[in-house]
This record gives sequence, structure tokens and C-alpha cells, in this order.
Amino acid sequence: MLYFLLIPTNFISNQKLIILSLIFVVTYLIPLLILAVFKKLKIIENYQTESIKERKLPVALMVTLFYVLGNTLNTIAHLKDLGLLFYATSLGLFIVYLLFYFKIKASLHMFSLGIPIGFFMILSNLYSQPFLIIIILLFLLSGLVASARLNLRAHTTKEIYIGFFAGVLSSLSMYYLL
Repeated sequence: MLYFLLIPTNFISNQKLIILSLIFVVTYLIPLLILAVFKKLKIIENYQTESIKERKLPVALMVTLFYVLGNTLNTIAHLKDLGLLFYATSLGLFIVYLLFYFKIKASLHMFSLGIPIGFFMILSNLYSQPFLIIIILLFLLSGLVASARLNLRAHTTKEIYIGFFAGVLSSLSMYYLL
């Protein structure tokens, strides 16, 4: 939603609502449904998916979902940069998935905060508009979430940093790759 508030587009309100609805369904409702089905089928024990084994299949499905969403948005005129966000998310999740084979569990909470930081850095460059306030607020929010994840003992400091930098770097690298 922040994207449509900050970036000038030629879309009318109805079109924006349809695009935001699509993004909401693909990034929130479908993953929630997948987790509910996995829990019902006992593929995962709980919604925290604490172990690497439990995270593999959900993350692999998210790689696919975000890639398909990136492809869909990329075909809509004037939404290529928003498509870039979802390609970057797919790339970053793929990297997180590859890290599982090295027994490394990255924080997906921090990953999901690193992605928009990198994305708004890219948008600042693309549109020559400083989104510094948003980037600073996202960094502050990242610090709060990282502290919470550490206090809950959900992750180690290493896992926090890996997740965060996987998000930021996948956004930045996707911009330079495409």
C-alpha cells in the first residue's frame, strides 16, 4: 500500500485495490492456508516452524509463489519495479532455502524487514526521491524485531544477521541483475 502512496502511477483506485488484493492473497492468505494444511497433515508441529526440516517445504512453496507474483506484476505496465520486489523476495527465500543444506536457519522475520529496506533504497534511486524516513523507520523496526527474536530465544544473533542481510542484499542484487 505504501508503494501506491509514494510512487506516482496511472492506476485508478479500483485497479490499485485489485492489485493490492492480489498481493494480499498471494503473500498472506495462501501462506496462512498452506501452514494450516501442513499442521493438519502433521507436516509441521506448530506454526513457528522452528526446525530447518519443518521450514523447507513452506519456504520452497513461498519461493514459487513470490516468483509467480513477480511474473504477474511484471506483465502489468508501470508495475515492473513492484514485480522486482517479489522477484527479489523469491531470490532471497531461495538463498534461505539453500542455507538449510548447510544447517543454517535464517530469521524470516528479519528477512521480511530487510527486503523493504533494500526495495526503498532502489526506489530512492529509480525515482530520485529520498525515502530516508521510511528506511530509518524500517531500520528501527528491524532493531525492535531483532531484539524480540533474541529475547524469545527464537534465533541466534548470527541467524538474525543472516536473515536481515539476505533480505537487503537480495533486493539490491535483483535490481542490478534485472
